[in-house]
Amino acid sequence: MIEVSIIIPCRNEKDYIAGVLDSILANDFPKENLEVIVADGMSEDGTRAVIEEYTKKWPFIRLVDNPRKIVPCALNEAIRNAKGRIIMRMDAHAVYPPNYISRMVSALGEMKADNVGAAWETLPGGPGLVPKAIALALSHPFGVGNATYRLSNGEDRAPIETDTVPFGCYRKEVFDKIGLFDEELVRNQDNELNERLKRAGGRIFLIPDVKIQYFARKNYSKLWKMFYQYGYFGPLVDKKLGKPTRLRRYVPLVFVLSILLPALIMPFFPRIGLVSVCSFSLYALVNLAFSCLLATREKEPALATFLFLSFLLSHFSYGVGHIKGIWDFWVKQKKKESLEVELSR
Repeated sequence: MIEVSIIIPCRNEKDYIAGVLDSILANDFPKENLEVIVADGMSEDGTRAVIEEYTKKWPFIRLVDNPRKIVPCALNEAIRNAKGRIIMRMDAHAVYPPNYISRMVSALGEMKADNVGAAWETLPGGPGLVPKAIALALSHPFGVGNATYRLSNGEDRAPIETDTVPFGCYRKEVFDKIGLFDEELVRNQDNELNERLKRAGGRIFLIPDVKIQYFARKNYSKLWKMFYQYGYFGPLVDKKLGKPTRLRRYVPLVFVLSILLPALIMPFFPRIGLVSVCSFSLYALVNLAFSCLLATREKEPALATFLFLSFLLSHFSYGVGHIKGIWDFWVKQKKKESLEVELSR
């Protein structure tokens, strides 16, 4: 009997898909009680050939098509095809420890939870100072706020009730109760679903003693696109939920507005331009301080410049995306069919 259905959305992940499948095969969970559904967004880089090799060797691994190419559509297609009583989402950009599946399943029961997840150990997406700086920035409070799963060091080994977890291990009945992932949300679909789950009385727990090795984006272009999309779809999540979500998701918006608005008004009131200068100067000083501290900790002084840029680009792109999202979803009332968002992979 299939107990756990692992669902993996992917698109153009030739460099990573074998790693996640190998880590699943190395898990201690009985394979006769497991199925793996990879929902591929019509990859063009050889990803599908890699997956097909695994399906030939391991019948419990299946490939399904996701012709619409975006993550929520992949997740929903996989859930519709799933036979297990537990739905465990995994990501192709990550590697999982050997006890991951069994630990998440046991935690789901022990905590009487509706969704559980592990902490992230964020790793560079490639060699060099830029990927390392991006990984460090995305695992530091200055970079990501109080996102617990990105920051947990595992010292507090007790489960933590939280607002969201990466990927998620759900009871399948959750989706019968609150619905599937929202297919308008290219990004933030897990945050929106978890907010719905919390609103319906569901409980979400982080299991901090279990670590997922997550590979961050490897260059600034990919970093910008990812965080721009996170910011862009934030206002749509708020609109759907009918309320603001977590405070940390609005800080980049305030930062960018504190620079842009005074600059726009400056032609009429020249002195107000000082607000932009002061806002960016204060940010730059704090950013520089954290960048230098991290570079010193890593014993690589040259890393400081790349850390500064990593923090700045992630914050600024998120804020700019948020402004564009407010304009598109709140002012222009854009609908799903008119969205023009470049896929970030």
